[in-house]
Amino acid sequence: MTKFLSAASGLGLLALLTACGSQQPAQAQAQTPTAPVASTAGYAPKNLTGLAQATFAGGCFWAQEEAFEQLKGVKQVVSGYAGGTVPHPSYEQVAGQQTGHAESVNIYYDPKVISYQELADIFFTASHDPTQLNRQGNDTGPEYRSVAFYRTPEEKAMLEQTIAKVNASKQYGSKIVTQVVPFKQFWDAEDYHQGYYRLHPDNPYIVNVSEHKVAHVRKLYPQDLKPNLPNL
Repeated sequence: MTKFLSAASGLGLLALLTACGSQQPAQAQAQTPTAPVASTAGYAPKNLTGLAQATFAGGCFWAQEEAFEQLKGVKQVVSGYAGGTVPHPSYEQVAGQQTGHAESVNIYYDPKVISYQELADIFFTASHDPTQLNRQGNDTGPEYRSVAFYRTPEEKAMLEQTIAKVNASKQYGSKIVTQVVPFKQFWDAEDYHQGYYRLHPDNPYIVNVSEHKVAHVRKLYPQDLKPNLPNL
């Protein structure tokens, strides 16, 4: 469950061991409700008129949430869990591989501004490495697997075509291993996970891992970014 391993000076290696979720602040611990919040109940936009939804899993949800929050047309991104069988899962259950869920994000977006295809392109080419099986970097385990959840046959076809296109481009040294599965249920993560990237910019994991993923999206898709984004 190690998030990263960083080299220090010639005197040896300094292992900076953190986990996505292990940095829960004490005050957030006290405020987190004992009863988990079900999907879209706590963080979805109050007015969903005209909005579509997309759900992806690509490693730690802190970085994925921020990466998609940057995009024009995206109204809200919620960190949570999807792809498993246990209802109302907790972070500890998911991290303990007791649920079958992957850390995921649910994206609420305006399809008149940004399309599902554009979101899929960013997911497969910029926000994570879709060629890593059951891991992202040093984050290992099925809870960090790459998954694209489709809601319609059209979305499924779009995802499969995007995978074929990216594989043909040879952007990566290996073939994409992302699961393409039907969407069933999304469960909001605990309060302290929501907006974690912006709330804790000095967290070692954010600085050493998440920031690079967010920067990669900015570099590859500058035309899709919202104006006046916070500096990295």
